[in-house]
Parts: sequence; C-alpha cells; structure tokens
Amino acid sequence: MKRLLLIGGLVAGPALAQDAATPSRIVTIGAGVQAVPGFPGDAGYQAAPLIFARVRRPGEPIPARSPDQGPSIRLIGPANGLSVGPTIGFQGRRRNRDVGAEVGNVAFSVEPGMFVQGFVTPALRLRAELRHGVTGHRGVVGDVAADYVLRGADDRYVATVGPRARFGGARFNRSYFGVSNAAAAAIGAEPSTPDGGLHAAGVAAGLLFQLTPRWGLFAQAGIDRLTGDAARSAIVRRFGDRTQLNAGAAITYTFGVGRRRADATRAQPVE
Repeated sequence: MKRLLLIGGLVAGPALAQDAATPSRIVTIGAGVQAVPGFPGDAGYQAAPLIFARVRRPGEPIPARSPDQGPSIRLIGPANGLSVGPTIGFQGRRRNRDVGAEVGNVAFSVEPGMFVQGFVTPALRLRAELRHGVTGHRGVVGDVAADYVLRGADDRYVATVGPRARFGGARFNRSYFGVSNAAAAAIGAEPSTPDGGLHAAGVAAGLLFQLTPRWGLFAQAGIDRLTGDAARSAIVRRFGDRTQLNAGAAITYTFGVGRRRADATRAQPVE
C-alpha cells in the first residue's frame, strides 16, 4: 500500500503542479519615451513617458488598443464585441512663457470619462470617448476613432491604424484657442470666442511586435491637423502650429499573474 501511494504521488505531483502553475491573467507591460506637443496647438515638442499595458486571459489574443486612447477599464461587454467602461485623458499645461506671449495660462488637465467601443468585424474597431476636465480647461472633450487591426501569425504582432476626429466643448476650445480682450491687446489681434465642435482630425498608428514570448517592442506615431476655430485662432497662427505630430517607442515584457487549476480555468466562460 505504501508503495502504491508513493507511485501515485509521483504521478499526480507533476500534474497538480502544472494545474497550479496556470496563470489567471497574461500581462504585457512596457516603458519608453515619446515626443508630443506640450499642449493643443503647440509649435514645439517635449519628451514624455510612454507607458504600455495590456491584460488578457490565457488563450486570448493580445488586445487591439490604439496608441492614442486613454487608460481604460472594460466593465461591460466582451473584449471582441461591444464594450463600455471608464477612461481618463490628459492635456498638458500652457504657460505664457511657453507660447512667448501673454495669451493666458491653462493648468495641466485631468479628464475622466467613459468610452464605448465595438468590433464591426474582427479587423475593424470603432471607439468613442467622452471626457470632462476636472482641472485645467474644465471643459468637455471627446474623440471618435476607427482602427484597422492587423494580426500576425501566432499573435507575433498586432498593428492598428485609422482616422481620428477630435471634439471640444466651448470651454475647452476657448481655453486653448480663444483670444480674450487682454490677450488680443497683448498680441495685437481681434478677440475671439470659439464655439464647441470639431477642432482636429488626423491619423494614428501603433505596432506591438513580440521579439520573444517575453520581450517585445511597441512603436506609435500620429498626426493631427487643427481645423475650424482652432486653426483660425491667432494664438495658433502666430505662435503655434496647425500640424500636431507625435511618435514614441517602448520595450515590453510579458508575464503571467495569479495561479489557478487548469480544470477551473476551463470551467470559466471566456468573454
């Protein structure tokens, strides 16, 4: 009997260890640097950290995420269908000395909000974000995006590319593109109070490439072109630039977190 128990333990041990070693989530994180305009309409660029994060269940493909979308949490809906959740965006501060004229300061803006996205086909994703600044401009801002998703064999890489439309409420547009009476007197221009609406359109692209199962590279690039009242703003025409570029790269690392038995993993539904 002791011999049978010993043999059974030797056989069952590796299987139990394999079950226990199954991760509950696969996490891909990355860090790098990007060059971005300091604020909407800025003619110059500044270096900013580029933080990358993806979380998925074992067996799921790497999530398709456009490089310009805000950090988000999917609360409702599957990853490959219609989903909704909270997101957050940021806008850089603008100081008079950054512009080179007394056009008014705008503090760093934090913009919590919500997103909704859906896959029309496995290769076409639509997404919209609506956010509200709680600091800085304190206005409403939103983005509408369409992305073509391209995946390599065995999920070796995933790329996204597509057009963008960026909207701002009157308070947002007036903060960055409006010319107050004081600013008009300082720069010798007519005062202007932009209304809400489309303020930029462009294209964004991103690529995640797995060099090994653990290590990878992420790269992104985008271009926006200011339009409407934003493009006609004396602040942009005299001190800024209608063309807003961005580009960045990061090194990524993939690992498993959490442990659960393989049979329990199979019993749970996959979103």
